[in-house]
Amino acid sequence: MDPEPRRPTIRDVAAAANVSSGTVSRVLNGKNWVSPESRAAVDAAIKRTGYRVNPHARNLAMSKSNTVAFLLTETQQVLFEDPNFGALVRGTSEALAARDMYSVLIMAGDAAEQERALAYITAGHVDGVLLGFSSTSGDPLIEGLLQAHVPIVACGLPTGFEGRLGSVSADDRSGALAMVRYLRDSGRQRIATITGPLDLYGGFSRLDGYRQALGGSVDDRLVVESDYSRAGGAAAARKLLARDVPFDAVFAANDAMAAGALDALHAAGIDVPGTVAVAGFDDNVIALETDPQLTTVHQPFERISTEMVRLLTDIIGGEEPASITLPTSLVRRGSA
Repeated sequence: MDPEPRRPTIRDVAAAANVSSGTVSRVLNGKNWVSPESRAAVDAAIKRTGYRVNPHARNLAMSKSNTVAFLLTETQQVLFEDPNFGALVRGTSEALAARDMYSVLIMAGDAAEQERALAYITAGHVDGVLLGFSSTSGDPLIEGLLQAHVPIVACGLPTGFEGRLGSVSADDRSGALAMVRYLRDSGRQRIATITGPLDLYGGFSRLDGYRQALGGSVDDRLVVESDYSRAGGAAAARKLLARDVPFDAVFAANDAMAAGALDALHAAGIDVPGTVAVAGFDDNVIALETDPQLTTVHQPFERISTEMVRLLTDIIGGEEPASITLPTSLVRRGSA
């Protein structure tokens, strides 16, 4: 069976008309500040390419709600415990305000909340969705929104939705790779890791970076999966200690788990960083509150927020979804 032909995009129309994508968007959305010549060229290009307007995007553009939803498919407890969520909410709100747009926070941590969220969003109350970090429990809601042609941009790329929605991600794999190499180059010989959930893109990407840095010397007994929480990091560190396999460094896949690992190591009377170095990933407020402060991988949350808003407004205006990856950087402090 022949593959389904690719649908023409707004970029195809722009190329055929020899105008910018922005001009095509203004024509599609009924804006007045387009010359008659450009409008005629766009109309002709639409006919030649066979481009079809996304009805949801057209309706939203005409409704002019100027409001988007910041959607979290997590419990309220996670919202208040994880400072990354707060950074994204604050950053995207500021980026939207700069465009004279508004946001509404929608929590959808269980099936009932997700059903209400789907009904509210698809009723046209918002122009699109900014999706915070999403666990697989949110997949049915994301699928429902995509089937309703709701514009979506996610922080990180939800596994299984590649190419169907926009996303902005930090370079998880390269960040983890750089951190583990730093630990190794600092003289650490037995580096353990506490991973995030491995059904999430960030979880398995950071584990990939760890494995790449160590090559064939990975000891799977020094790999423990956890849940991104401080309590989970402490439990994982205790599990590593109970295995009685020597290690002199721990790379945790986020700062909360790294802080939990510090708690467990201190409780066991282990000196950090003298005996065991500890490193995290995020560079949020948690990294500055531990003793010693955390060496970590910096995620550029301010830029992630800005790019999420930019991509979403592009999609609302008729552009196809795009995904971008932003670089991370190493931040050295007292824990490693």
